[in-house]
Amino acid sequence: MRTVRRLLYRDIVWSVVFVAVAFLSLFYFIDFVDELENIGRNGFTVVHAALGAALEQPGHFYELSPICVLIGTIYSMARLAQSSEYTILRTGGLGPVRALRLLALLGLFFGGVTFVVGDYLAPLSEREAVLLKASFRGGLVLGRAGVWLKERRHAGEESERAVSINVARTAASGELEGIRIFELDTDGRLRRRIEARSGRVDPDAVWLLDAVERTDWPTPAQAAAGATVAVQRSASMRWPSTLTASVVAAAVLPVSTMSTAELWRYSTHLDDQEQASQRHEILFWKKALYPFACLVMVALALPFAYLHARAGGVSLKVFGGIMLGISFVLLNNVSGHLGMLRNWAPWVAAATPGLVYLALSMAAFTWLVRFR
Repeated sequence: MRTVRRLLYRDIVWSVVFVAVAFLSLFYFIDFVDELENIGRNGFTVVHAALGAALEQPGHFYELSPICVLIGTIYSMARLAQSSEYTILRTGGLGPVRALRLLALLGLFFGGVTFVVGDYLAPLSEREAVLLKASFRGGLVLGRAGVWLKERRHAGEESERAVSINVARTAASGELEGIRIFELDTDGRLRRRIEARSGRVDPDAVWLLDAVERTDWPTPAQAAAGATVAVQRSASMRWPSTLTASVVAAAVLPVSTMSTAELWRYSTHLDDQEQASQRHEILFWKKALYPFACLVMVALALPFAYLHARAGGVSLKVFGGIMLGISFVLLNNVSGHLGMLRNWAPWVAAATPGLVYLALSMAAFTWLVRFR
């Protein structure tokens, strides 16, 4: 059995690596060509274009990992079936259950690699790619309305206040620009507005603001007593908050720069602040369950070993594997959008594609073993 395991694992691993290298080479070329139009702008060179395209590759590998596993495993199993090697292995005692168990262990290995790349390497490289491009574009544009964050806090002896923070953009150095802070009381009245030209968040969740203008509105009772609106301007200001640097980064940077744990923390923060969190909860479950897609893919590839060689050449079976992989990616994306539209439980929307394809693979495997 050790010889059989070594034979299968070596052949499948090399096939998966070959497919992954082929896909990544194609995507690197596409990303590099996309960056060529920026050469010459603000000191952007060919080296920066090549580096930016290289930083995108771990993210591509994470997204393509299940497809690479599917195509590579189908190629190996179909080739073994065509050369009758798999038939010899079956004659030598490699039963369906044992073969499924061997491939399941290999699928878990591929899933572990996918998890490590998706949770550690890809977020880091994506973040560096975003910062590299932002450094040459003068900062990171956050859309027309910018980014909004919310928190609740106590204001001295007064009751709890609702705080809304708007960040218009980020500078090339990573500083936040165009900061506006609005504090409302329990009756929904605006009590304080803070505008700052720029700022940053230190490790203690204190916002260090520059070029600040603070406006305080009196309560109705204070206004009746003659109090007026107070406006203060200062060069800098320390504004304590519960919004840490990681929460701000999660709101400002693309979702692809977040790990599974960061997605969970940010979705929890949104839920605590009574903000819409379903999108990030679905993304969390999709990212948490995505490595198990490799296990589904090897199970989906195993039935190809039980197809007779005359049922189609290796190239035809590999083409079928590509179509299966594309359909899985499409269903995975559609499931997330349907989950948001239909208000499904986040884990249901994330797990549905994998469960559907696992059921299909087990049904095909059972039919081929029993009737073919």
